Amino acid sequence: MSNSLLISSFATWKPEQSSNSSDDLLAAILEEQGFPAPVHLLRQLPVDFDLAPKLVIAAIAELQPRAVICTGMAETRTVLSVEDRAIHRQQVRQTAVNVEQLVAGLTHTRISQDAGNFVCNFLYYSVLAHLDRQGQENQDRKTPGLFIHVPRLHSANQSGMVADFLTLCDRLLQ
Repeated sequence: MSNSLLISSFATWKPEQSSNSSDDLLAAILEEQGFPAPVHLLRQLPVDFDLAPKLVIAAIAELQPRAVICTGMAETRTVLSVEDRAIHRQQVRQTAVNVEQLVAGLTHTRISQDAGNFVCNFLYYSVLAHLDRQGQENQDRKTPGLFIHVPRLHSANQSGMVADFLTLCDRLLQ
């Protein structure tokens, strides 16, 4: 097990999209200050129900990170949304992270209980299922996993989103 964080982002999925805000956030952090902790980035995952989970789970197996954060774009939201759960075929997977404690005091972040019905939700469900299995095999430690939806970034919200995201990363590693 390493002391690093694995963070993934998505590529665009519509022809009219010039970028995906989940990847834009990671790019902004890298440009502005970088990550304070050791981080492995798995950027611009294909928006594909089969391939995205396979790539993230393979990275988890190879890197053995201390924690995993998957990110995706949420065009209609206005704050970072820390997803509490993922649902697939009426099966619910809940993150082992205390999300209320994680987001306490953050101004640009809220808890969400709706990871959607698209690839973001399925990736999160698949990653949580993998981490649950891994935790059962390795009972001394369970790797925490999160999914964070990122709204469109612009000059008025970017610095707040970056600050909150870095705080979330820091808190997740503590």
